[in-house]
Amino acid sequence: MQDLIGLLKAAGSLMSLQPLFVLSMGTVLGILAGAMPGVSPSMGVALMVPFTYAMNPSMALVFLSAMYLAANYGGSITAVTINTPGTPSAVVTAFDGYPMAKKGRAGEALGVSLVASVVGGVVGIIVLILFSGPLARLALKFWPAEYFSLAVLGLSTIASMGGQNAMKCAISAVLGLLICTIGMDSILGVSRFTFGNVNLFDGFEFIPMLIGLLALSEVFTEVEKFNFAAESVAGSAKAKWPSLGYYWKLRMSMLRASLIGTIVGIFPGAGATIATFISYDVEKRVSRTPEEFGEGMPEGVAAAEGANSASVGGALVPMLTLGIPGSATAAVLMGALMIHNLQPGPELFVKSPEIVYTLFASLLIANIVLLILGLAGSRLWINVTRVRKEILFPLIFAFAMIGSYAVNSSMWDVMVCLGFGILGYILKRYGYPLPPLVLGVVLGEMAEVNLRRAVMMAGPTAIFQRPGSVALLVIAALSFAIPMLQARKAKQRA
Repeated sequence: MQDLIGLLKAAGSLMSLQPLFVLSMGTVLGILAGAMPGVSPSMGVALMVPFTYAMNPSMALVFLSAMYLAANYGGSITAVTINTPGTPSAVVTAFDGYPMAKKGRAGEALGVSLVASVVGGVVGIIVLILFSGPLARLALKFWPAEYFSLAVLGLSTIASMGGQNAMKCAISAVLGLLICTIGMDSILGVSRFTFGNVNLFDGFEFIPMLIGLLALSEVFTEVEKFNFAAESVAGSAKAKWPSLGYYWKLRMSMLRASLIGTIVGIFPGAGATIATFISYDVEKRVSRTPEEFGEGMPEGVAAAEGANSASVGGALVPMLTLGIPGSATAAVLMGALMIHNLQPGPELFVKSPEIVYTLFASLLIANIVLLILGLAGSRLWINVTRVRKEILFPLIFAFAMIGSYAVNSSMWDVMVCLGFGILGYILKRYGYPLPPLVLGVVLGEMAEVNLRRAVMMAGPTAIFQRPGSVALLVIAALSFAIPMLQARKAKQRA
């Protein structure tokens, strides 16, 4: 009851002109930051921290948290319209969102991504309010062995991505894992596969690599076809926005994604990208038509975006209760709190409960503002798909170069983007899927580092000594084996 009263008081204090303006500005800037390739949510929030120095702590937190939430949604806009994910976690949204746009269903894809983001955001914040203490204590019990098993569970999803090309899918995933080995060894501090090039000591920057693989490879593939017409000039088909009944049919997909995103988001270091991959895989498994995923399934968009936004609430659980940021953006928020002389952790709930309740209320209201602004800007986003390709492709290429350069202000990152664009084009030409490669890159370092830590702590059998780790490995084995068995049975029937 005390929590409810505190939450209502905080919500009432935000119902005035200045807080609502600050919330709206944070939401708009967050959408723009998320939609711009090369500017991740953490980077966007970090860029805005200096502008909050003159604000009081409550307003600073309202502004930055609204921006964090909106940036996670913003990445889906360019992922759906031009297959250029603005954020790493929007990669999964592009799997089905972009094929929907190519079929003249951009309005549907954008509508589903918006509503799923709002539903996921609300569920994540409700879980944050109700269960932050117990869930944080559960996440704190995870050792390196459990984190390695969690990474293996994520990698097991490639079994359902492969379809009829399981071998090519596995080769693509292994290539992603091999790419992770380039750079400085995080345990021993020695360089690996750098060939004396100092630019490779930190490995390949993820954002330029991602833009090259997904955006430039698509441009190169389409240029080879020499078809520069717009996807469709039927404005009515592009602008068709889903009805309430359409969303209602996707309710279970959104709820499943929201719960998965929240749970995965709680584990520090897991993040929204891993949450979206796992959620997408689960949705594909429970679907009656799994073979249609990747061809333009709204359930795939709902699974990705619901988990993406729900991970925001999950990432804030350990930050607020234990002082351990659950994501890179949560770490930036934590730094902003400390700048304003507030120390995240158990004492924050005792010394400054009004700050905590203000954060909870602002995130709930930010979801409503995001829904309003997303609907208001929907026609603008859809118009991107009407641009002829001889105009669109140079723009995508230019944004890819600018976004890659913006990460570190380095021409090396531009070359990385171009290189991976060519690699992605070659892989697509010979039928090797790109999503497993991206998944391998995302989970490779997490798997390697935590396996080595576990072995150093408890010996070669470390991952089998803890019940949580064994349980995750069993689930991973089943996740890998079941699709294989189903495919074999289907082949035998045929």
